[in-house]
Amino acid sequence: MPQILVDHSADLDLDHAGFAREVHQLIAEVIDTTVADCKTLFRPSERHTVGDGTGGRAVVLVEIKILAGRSTGQRAELTARVLAALQARLDVPAAIGVEVTELDRETYRFVHHPGR
Repeated sequence: MPQILVDHSADLDLDHAGFAREVHQLIAEVIDTTVADCKTLFRPSERHTVGDGTGGRAVVLVEIKILAGRSTGQRAELTARVLAALQARLDVPAAIGVEVTELDRETYRFVHHPGR
């Protein structure tokens, strides 16, 4: 179920596949899910600004969407572990944000569409 959205500066040198594998494993270790259920979407952006725009820092914003019901402690641990994993992979100054958000079990639906 977990959906991971990674918005980042387009010129950032980030091993997408390696980061996704690491995050999927971290998620499976912290909450009740499997690596196979995780999905990550990378969204590079050509335009970004940090502060007044003169610092030249990259931007990485990670949102991890999970079904509601996990404890605050689990969500905080997941946030901290993903932040540490990302920091270990970056060699340039960057503004980084990681957030775990919950999806309402009553209204969220996900399917694997087989195509036509």
